[in-house]
Amino acid sequence: MPTPVTLISGDGIGPSISSATVRILEAAGADIEWDNQYAGQAGVAKYGDPIPDQTLDSIKRTRIALKGPLETPVGEGFRSINVQLRKTFDLYANIRPAHTIVKGGRYENIDLVMVRENTEGLYVGIEHYIKIGSDPRAAAESVALITRVGSERIVKYAFDYAVKHGRRKVTLVHKANILKYSQGLFLDVGRMVAREYDTIEFEEVIVDAMAMNLVLRPERYDVIVTTNLFGDILSDQISGLVGGLGLAPGANIGHGGAIFEAVHGTAPDIAGKGIANPGALLLAACMMLEYMNDGERANRIRRAFEETVREKKTVTRDLGGTASTDQFTEAVIARL
Repeated sequence: MPTPVTLISGDGIGPSISSATVRILEAAGADIEWDNQYAGQAGVAKYGDPIPDQTLDSIKRTRIALKGPLETPVGEGFRSINVQLRKTFDLYANIRPAHTIVKGGRYENIDLVMVRENTEGLYVGIEHYIKIGSDPRAAAESVALITRVGSERIVKYAFDYAVKHGRRKVTLVHKANILKYSQGLFLDVGRMVAREYDTIEFEEVIVDAMAMNLVLRPERYDVIVTTNLFGDILSDQISGLVGGLGLAPGANIGHGGAIFEAVHGTAPDIAGKGIANPGALLLAACMMLEYMNDGERANRIRRAFEETVREKKTVTRDLGGTASTDQFTEAVIARL
């Protein structure tokens, strides 16, 4: 039986790169039954809701979704759609790999994986204004919520990922030297979890030092685990080490399901022009195939994509070529 998967094409360049990704997966023989749904501006246009009930019901049924970039409506009281999806399905682990594909850049042989806690920290949205005198917005307060349960499960996920994928080291990134309680709890839990994995090297690094070291000596690191805000920032930094967000896939995983996505934006300036690079969403789809225990097919697709990019003969503008999205897609399919 085909595996049912919710497909949210997204906004801007989303429909174009989603179509390209589906074509490549089908050419590779992936046995998937796609359930097309809407979110973001497309959801508002069709249902008047950026996260329609139909879309949520589909993900509840399939428990797996592939998602293009979404645009959160501005000025209408909507919070981030991506954050809401993660909270709704308790997708506590955000996985962001950064792997060198294009050779000859500033950095060579980068192979990092960011494991970011996805549901706690400052992003829980506990915030309010404080009235002082006649000014109702004289100050603003945001609460960073760190729990023992949340910390333990994300650090365990990082170590289990390292074991499963033959990784050598887990680095925990924190700011416990200043935030003694919230970051201190995360660090303490991380140290306790690390004792259970004697085959994996463990180290702890303060976040500002980590930002510097990722620029100076990124090859020192392997699997990195950290809290929500730090992971959000550092994951874009490691994407920059390998050429930017155009080749950056992401996965949001929990006990109840998983959503795989391109982490770049909707790129409205090139939407509808047929020149977008589908690489980030295609690599996210490869992560999805691995999640579905179809790792051999994922590796075939990944190799075909990387060889096409490195050849530089038929690639999109952002990769130094002149090919359209369709031409690039056909070149990848030809290599399968």
